Amino acid sequence: MIEISAIRKTFGDLVAVDDLTLNLDAGQIFGFIGPNGAGKSTTMKILACLLRADAGTARVDGMDTRFEGDRIRRIIGYMPDFLGVYHDLTVDEYLHFFAAAYGLPRKKRRATVDGVLELTDLTAKRTAMVDSLSRGMQQRLGVARVLVHDPKVLLLDEPASGLDPRARIEMRELLTELGRMGKTLIVSSHILSELAEMSTSIGIIEKGKLLFAGSIDDAYARIGRGHRILVTIETEGGADLQAAAAAIARDERIAGASATDTGLDVTLAPGHTSHHTVVELLLARELRIASFTPQAPRLEDAFITLTKGELQ
Repeated sequence: MIEISAIRKTFGDLVAVDDLTLNLDAGQIFGFIGPNGAGKSTTMKILACLLRADAGTARVDGMDTRFEGDRIRRIIGYMPDFLGVYHDLTVDEYLHFFAAAYGLPRKKRRATVDGVLELTDLTAKRTAMVDSLSRGMQQRLGVARVLVHDPKVLLLDEPASGLDPRARIEMRELLTELGRMGKTLIVSSHILSELAEMSTSIGIIEKGKLLFAGSIDDAYARIGRGHRILVTIETEGGADLQAAAAAIARDERIAGASATDTGLDVTLAPGHTSHHTVVELLLARELRIASFTPQAPRLEDAFITLTKGELQ
């Protein structure tokens, strides 16, 4: 659905995007991660046909952004990091305006607007003035706006920016639902925990260069960080935790294991995510498990390890 090949974009002496290549299949939710000024917004604007790359090619659903902008705009929804709203319009009027701008027939607009209001949970705000909405409601309205023409691809630049915790959770659930509907999403955010929960793949960009693109588990494997599990063992029978840790650590699926005061601290080898592996190894040694607490690696760890903290 998205094919980017060696695109480059400069603004004077500033290289905003540097030889970036990326391919995304339909239905993916791609978390785009990077510091301010890294090139995320510029890449999205090139895909949205708002900027033209100096070199390389970018295609959306097989169409070239350099020559087929009008056709591409009909299948994408672009939401910038700062949503401009029109004053003196209700939510309903605002969405009807954009439905008309996208050329939806008048007979279909009512049902379309009703549908996106329901999907974004804004039906109760239908008659509210746009400029009276809270930041979170305005962000929801921004998503509703980009959905009125039923696009295949959504480009969302910091959709959770400025939202309170509840609004962020609701936004994450909404974007996850859009992914389940088969839409391809590129979502940039500085809230890495949110991206980790909803993204099917991620990309890490710094100073215009794409440092990594792939699944989150691939990112953990790249930095040599596996899933960690804390196990509490019932030791009434005199279980030898040191010996158990040494034995478990010899398994190729285990990166390391150490004894604690109450049990074991086990780290799975990169690329292995099944917690059942640890259960099987412990039961094979006739150890009784009192508690089992997975500690998944954090996306923040991958970001810190793979980037250098350099700004444009």
